[in-house]
Amino acid sequence: MTRTSTLSPAPATGVDATRVAVSTVIFTLRRVPGSDAASVVLPLVRRTRDPHEGLWALPGGWLDVTEGLDAAASRTLGETTGLAPSYLEQLYAFGAVDRSPSRVVSIVYWALIRPDEIPDETVENVSWFDAASLPRLAFDHNHIVDYALWRLRNKVGYSRIAHGLLADEFTLAELREVYESILGRRLDPANFRRQVENAGTLIPTDRFRTGSHRPARLYRYNQDVELSDRGPLDTRH
Repeated sequence: MTRTSTLSPAPATGVDATRVAVSTVIFTLRRVPGSDAASVVLPLVRRTRDPHEGLWALPGGWLDVTEGLDAAASRTLGETTGLAPSYLEQLYAFGAVDRSPSRVVSIVYWALIRPDEIPDETVENVSWFDAASLPRLAFDHNHIVDYALWRLRNKVGYSRIAHGLLADEFTLAELREVYESILGRRLDPANFRRQVENAGTLIPTDRFRTGSHRPARLYRYNQDVELSDRGPLDTRH
């Protein structure tokens, strides 16, 4: 499938005009081949025109004068990658004067998507990369990804943001793997179990995951607790 490449040249609207773009950093987990570990990965779009033709970039596009920022983030992400995450949050505004040949301010969102929500269909000019070992990207997108990873690692400590990368029901080992992948380090299983059970956000079910090891109880998140606190500007309610 062919999708629109990210950020075609801005129309000429005046010497001093500033354009607004919307881009998205979307994270998921992918198991490393030949390893039991999973890593945080994200999709990038290969640019097909200047500036930075041939380099990889975050999926995005121009803000239309008729749409809001959230709608633009969902639209441009769908157009470039075919993805529709259930969790989408505004990250930051990037507006350094020299970040683009023309004056562009980017409103950047970040999103989480479960591996089983990613379509099998291959999208032209889109590939997935390990977030911790990216090539040189177009514009200031390496800096943007670094900032998004920093935000993710901080937020996983005080919210149930990890649920965005999990099925509706999961074992504590699967939840711990998500935390370890995001934080980039191993966690003591006993301490982790004690901390998450004391947090009061998990509800044990009567079901178990069976396999080569002893059955593991399945948990689900308490849906009365928000996926993440977006602060005083949250308008979802």
